[in-house]
Amino acid sequence: MLLKDFRSFNSARAAILVLLVALLSTAPFAARAEPITIVALGDSLMAGYQLPPGESVPDRLEEALRDKGYEVEIANAGVSGDTTSGGLSRLDWSVPEDADLVIVELGANDMLRGITPDSTEKNLSQIIDRLKSRGQTVLLAGMYAAPNLGSDYQDKFNAIFPRLAEEKDVALMPFYMEGVAAERDLLLSDGMHPNEAGVAKIVENLLPHIEPLLVKQSADNSAESKKLLAPPAEE
Repeated sequence: MLLKDFRSFNSARAAILVLLVALLSTAPFAARAEPITIVALGDSLMAGYQLPPGESVPDRLEEALRDKGYEVEIANAGVSGDTTSGGLSRLDWSVPEDADLVIVELGANDMLRGITPDSTEKNLSQIIDRLKSRGQTVLLAGMYAAPNLGSDYQDKFNAIFPRLAEEKDVALMPFYMEGVAAERDLLLSDGMHPNEAGVAKIVENLLPHIEPLLVKQSADNSAESKKLLAPPAEE
C-alpha cells in the first residue's frame, strides 16, 4: 500500500513538473503575442461620420490587419468637427501613454475654416513632438486644400504635411482621401465624407504605410520581451 502511494506521489510530482516546464517555455511567446495598440487621432473622416457601427476607418483597418496576421487593437479617437487645435488640447486624454502607434489625421477642418496654415503646422508639430517624447510611433495622414481657397493657400497648406514628416522623421501618408475625394460613388450625399466603399479605399491606401511600422514595432516588442525575460547579468 505504501509503495503504491509512493508511486502515485511521484507520478503527480512529475506531472506538475512537466506542466511548469511547459508554462515557462511558452512564456516568451505569450509576451510576443501581446497586441500592438494603435490610436487613430482624427476628425469626422476618421470617426466614421454617419456610418453604421463597425464601419469606420479604425474598425475596418483593424479587421484588415488582423486578416493579414497582425495582432493589433485600434482605438478610434476621431471627433467630428475637430481641428488641429482641438486635437492638441485633448491629446492627453485621447491618446493613452502606453499606445504603441498613433495615426494623426487632422487638418481638414482647419482648411475648411480658413485657419492659417502656420497655425495648423504649429499645432501638428506640437502633437507630433508630444507623441514622440512618449516614445510612440507616428503616422501622419496628409491633407490637400480645396482649390476654391486659392493657389497661395493651397501651396502653403499642402506643404505642411511632407515638411513635418521630414523634419520630425515620421511616416507620411501623403493624402488621406487619395482616390476617394471627388469620387461620388465613394462619398456620402454631402460629397465630403467617405461612405463604406470609401472607407474600404482609405484602408487599402493606409495598409502599405502602416505595415512597415507594425513590423518594426513587433521586432521592438520582441526584443524588449527578451530583455525582460533574460536573467540578470552577474556583477
